[in-house]
Amino acid sequence: MKFLPSLPIMDWGKSYDRSNLVNDLVAAVIVTIMLIPQSLAYALLAGLPPEVGLYASVAPLFLYAIFGTSRVLAVGPVAVVSLMTAAAIGEQAVAGSAAYWAFAITLAFMSGAMLLLMGVLRLGFLANFLSHPVISGFISASGLLIAASQLKTLMGVKAEGHNFIDLVSSLIHQIPDTNLLTLSVGVVATAFLFWVRKGLKPLLMRLGMNARAADIVAKTGPVAAIAVTTLLTWAFEWQSQGLKIVGTVPQGLPPLTMPQWDLALWKELAVPALLISVVGFVESVSVGQTLAAKRRQRIEPDQELVALGASNMSAAFTGGFPVTGGFARSVVNFDAGARTPAAGVFTAVGITLASLFLTPALFYLPQATLAATIVVAVLSLVDFDILKKTWAYSKADFSAVLATLLTTLTMGVELGLVVGVGVSLVLYLYRTSRPHIAEVGLVPGTEHFRNVLRHTVHTSPALLSLRVDESLYFANSRALEDQVNDAVASHPQLRHVVLQCSAINDIDASALESLEAIDKRLRDSAIKLHLSEVKGPVMDRLKKTHFLSDLSGQVYLSHFQAIQELTPEILLTK
Repeated sequence: MKFLPSLPIMDWGKSYDRSNLVNDLVAAVIVTIMLIPQSLAYALLAGLPPEVGLYASVAPLFLYAIFGTSRVLAVGPVAVVSLMTAAAIGEQAVAGSAAYWAFAITLAFMSGAMLLLMGVLRLGFLANFLSHPVISGFISASGLLIAASQLKTLMGVKAEGHNFIDLVSSLIHQIPDTNLLTLSVGVVATAFLFWVRKGLKPLLMRLGMNARAADIVAKTGPVAAIAVTTLLTWAFEWQSQGLKIVGTVPQGLPPLTMPQWDLALWKELAVPALLISVVGFVESVSVGQTLAAKRRQRIEPDQELVALGASNMSAAFTGGFPVTGGFARSVVNFDAGARTPAAGVFTAVGITLASLFLTPALFYLPQATLAATIVVAVLSLVDFDILKKTWAYSKADFSAVLATLLTTLTMGVELGLVVGVGVSLVLYLYRTSRPHIAEVGLVPGTEHFRNVLRHTVHTSPALLSLRVDESLYFANSRALEDQVNDAVASHPQLRHVVLQCSAINDIDASALESLEAIDKRLRDSAIKLHLSEVKGPVMDRLKKTHFLSDLSGQVYLSHFQAIQELTPEILLTK
């Protein structure tokens, strides 16, 4: 069935009332206060002028409100996507130049077009190829890279490096050139923001403020840091002492822009645009599903692709860069009581007003303060516990996490993500190519069958029961053949082999040929092959072939039924 993008706004808009309006307005004010410094900081992280962050926070919110299915997701610039943007176009143009900005706009357009196409084709399932361990390793490494990249701003030095090691090495060599005033402002701002995250809420609650209000106030900490450091810089003219400031931020509405229609550029940006699209989608859907579950709501992943695609394309036509649903601002939106996507529209209006009237106040804003907000935000994304957890639970997942983490740190974000996905797929193929095949026997006094190596069970030398705990496909069908051949060789009195298929969800063409080969070899040895507990969809596919009519044995509804008919003496064993 052809997929046509829907308009969720038609659903929630019909029941919109004054109560929703009040809740959405309150949430919008709080998110706007939080989003202004974040937008400025993430634009600088992407290598763009700070006002571009504001531009990227207006139109996408409007478009998401129309097409998005999450009631509280706040779309805009985020740290990881900003880093990926800088990595994608850093070698194409000089950061801060007009060409660089034009390439960022083109990247947003390409990402949006890809997301929109994936949504129309209902390809949301592709995000499943990014496992949680890979995403965790990628985001943790990206967080470290982002934090390291901001240290040069906190120190007031110039440092270059295409990976974590080069960047840290460059920073170490630049230590003698550190501007102490810049470092002081950055360190104090960073310390304050860390304290705000952990200590301000308990303090406000001790002073009598309720938990919800205290949490909201604590999340506006970056605004206080910006206000204080900006006023101090203006009062003491710290910019004349080497402290870098934001400077002039143009006033006005987001400009009307167009992507570059350069085929050679599109070829260069195609892979980065795809990776940004997938990572942004996964992050957005993860946040949206988590918050929707708390209110017993749900989101539609394919429709989210359409919404994010439209949001990114709107960013491209209004001077922005790639965007997605942000975790921190979406949580604040949720906690502040937002009820519908209209809160995002009101937030966009707030950002627009800030672009029109508040940008002159940002002239003396220290870049070190913005760097501090980025460092505090991204370090919360670093999760080294995933290494400990995966090592204890699954060495394969640990390998995927470690490969993603190390590759991202040493070779860049794009290759890190590709390697992580590649390692996960290779490990999956390796694991499923060696399926667990257990010989099972009847548990005395029951109709249940369990592994002969783990339980005391009844068996018969004339019958071999094998439970295959994996779908059968080209990579593991030979393993089943080998297992059956070895088992037959070790059971000289064997007359029947029964494959318990309760865990088999699919049998591909290669596996079907293997089953035919197994049946033929068993038939030549005067042994019959039987199947039991075959699932309906698998049986439907088998019925389209000659396998069932040529099968030497039978297909039984239950494994117990097969034992009853083939070797009833097992039931009499005590």
